[in-house]
Amino acid sequence: MTGGSGIGSSFDPDRIAAIRAQLGKPGATANSPAKPSNIAAVKQLWLRAGVLTAGFVALLYGIEGVDTLDHNELNNAGIHPREADGLWGILFAPVLHANWPHLVGNTLPVLVLGFLALLAGIGRGLAATAIIWVIAGIGTWLTGATGSVHLGASVLVFGWLTFLISRGWFARNVGQILLGLVVLALYGSLLWGVLPGQDGISWQGHLFGAMGGVVAGWVLSGDARRIRRGDRAGVAASPR
Repeated sequence: MTGGSGIGSSFDPDRIAAIRAQLGKPGATANSPAKPSNIAAVKQLWLRAGVLTAGFVALLYGIEGVDTLDHNELNNAGIHPREADGLWGILFAPVLHANWPHLVGNTLPVLVLGFLALLAGIGRGLAATAIIWVIAGIGTWLTGATGSVHLGASVLVFGWLTFLISRGWFARNVGQILLGLVVLALYGSLLWGVLPGQDGISWQGHLFGAMGGVVAGWVLSGDARRIRRGDRAGVAASPR
């Protein structure tokens, strides 16, 4: 018999090579260790986020302890608006507090919102924190009252708050949007702190911290936005 084209295709050399290569890979056996499950990865993320957040709060308390022993001299390292030496405060202000009540008042929001920000992914949460830190510091240095000193982790609190609220919207991620709504319900009243009017409150730090959080939400949702645009382009280009 001739004309066995169907049989010949079964013995295509490329297909045989691909099958051999696949068979040569180590497969899973009864004795092979199982890969970490998604649950294990989530637990690891929660643990790392918790340790980092707790470590940051411990750092804040340690610094305030040193500041107390030094008669609050460290507070001079805060942001001094429009003074050249005050630029260093952009680096140090978020870890300094005027006194113990100031630090205690910031502790719970830092623990909760800092932890939730890191659950977005450790790298993403740290990047968001860096963006908030810089924007809040520069904005406060440019707009703060002359002769004032600005310090406190509340700039990060406001930034994490708006980051958590905005990132889900930018990414169009339902889970993140729901988390943002929960955060808004629990801590949304804090946003009044971006308005001027309360003596001794750095509303400039709060305002620019909140703006930094929105910027971080936009910047760090870039991959999701590009994927969404690609999906829309693919649907538009598909034949009818």
